[in-house]
Amino acid sequence: MKVIVFLVALALFVGSFLLFGYAFSVPEAWASLMFFSGVLAVVFSLAIPFHLLERTD
Repeated sequence: MKVIVFLVALALFVGSFLLFGYAFSVPEAWASLMFFSGVLAVVFSLAIPFHLLERTD
């Protein structure tokens, strides 16, 4: 189960880089939405492991 959570978080994190990069090549009306989607993808990619994986001491 931990591997699946890790792979989902990794896919979101790498996908956010794609969103950041393509935000500068789309029309101006969509650029800010795409960049903000990249920011949200980074936030969710970090929040998923922090909240779904158990804590170890």
